[in-house]
Amino acid sequence: MTLASWVRLMVLTDDALLKGRDAVDVCRRAVAGGATLIQVRSKTRPPLEVTGLTRALVAALPVPVLVNDRVDVALAAGAAGAHLGQDDPPLDRLRPVVPPGFVLGVSVGSAAEADRVRDWPADYWSVGPCYATGTKPDAGTALGVAGFSGVARRAPPGVPVVAIGGITAANAGDLVRAGAAGVAVIAAVTGASDPERAARELAAALA
Repeated sequence: MTLASWVRLMVLTDDALLKGRDAVDVCRRAVAGGATLIQVRSKTRPPLEVTGLTRALVAALPVPVLVNDRVDVALAAGAAGAHLGQDDPPLDRLRPVVPPGFVLGVSVGSAAEADRVRDWPADYWSVGPCYATGTKPDAGTALGVAGFSGVARRAPPGVPVVAIGGITAANAGDLVRAGAAGVAVIAAVTGASDPERAARELAAALA
């Protein structure tokens, strides 16, 4: 399985959107619907609890699991990798100290950020927010399809670009046509009453 196929439909967890539901069950349903990768994103749980959740997901799912922000948690839990933001420890400093094959992705929200990280050895870029989103209040101004395309074109050759931010089955296809290798979603699947159906609709839109 190539990295580009891994990132086709990335689903992020969100403690508030889970509304008390079991994260492993929700993610299992998302994968049944076509999610190709799960990213553990928790801003409220202590690191030990995030480690436990990540281990449970790694054991339960047939797709790769990444951890948002926390390389240490990802390594401790046996995850496939980690996703880093612009304010996290620089990816180029982390690459030499993680195991071979450990996936490192980076968030890119503007042309300036793209130029900053262009020489970093990232496995993929996550570009957004593409549309307005309520799951990340500090995400910045929505790029739109044209803005996404402009930033995506700055990625190094061979580095897949994932679109994120306000993505639904109705608009995902536009971003693929604009150069996205895949999409990352939070509310569209984690917040859905039927995560399997929501993931299936997104997967169909990406086909």
